Amino acid sequence: MSRLIEPLSVGRVVGDVVDIFTPTVKLNVIYNSNKRVSNGHELMPAVIVSRPRAEVGGDDMREAYTLIMTDPDAPSPSDPRLREHLHWMVTDIPGTTDASFGREVVSYETPRPAVGIHRYVFVLFKQRGRQAVAGAPASRDHFNTRAFSLDHGLGLPVAAVYFNAQRETAARRR
Repeated sequence: MSRLIEPLSVGRVVGDVVDIFTPTVKLNVIYNSNKRVSNGHELMPAVIVSRPRAEVGGDDMREAYTLIMTDPDAPSPSDPRLREHLHWMVTDIPGTTDASFGREVVSYETPRPAVGIHRYVFVLFKQRGRQAVAGAPASRDHFNTRAFSLDHGLGLPVAAVYFNAQRETAARRR
């Protein structure tokens, strides 16, 4: 098993959100210009308020990518009845650039984990061409990354990364 995919399997991202895949494109997600998302690491809610910078690798600006951010643990990890909650979707991101060059289909929604430790997953798909992904989902709740990929002919992901977050109590802020 690839060293890149192993943390996604251990964190149950592979299984709960996506099927096993081979990462082929680099994806860097950075909050507040200095907090890079690393698989399984925790980010405090104060850090994830604003939309992150999502840098997409690839070989060619003519290639297009779709980035999806979901919470598979909504409303709580012990009762994920809203799985997956869609936090952000950007399509038509040119390779070698970042999400700001794409088309924001679903605006960034700040994660607000109320109960338990939530996983927030960024999944990157390579599109068959520009504007291959049309329209926003009807709801942020009950979003299904696999079904969305199938419906839009995206295939398996080319990259994914996730972080953990939990409600920030007064004691944890100190």
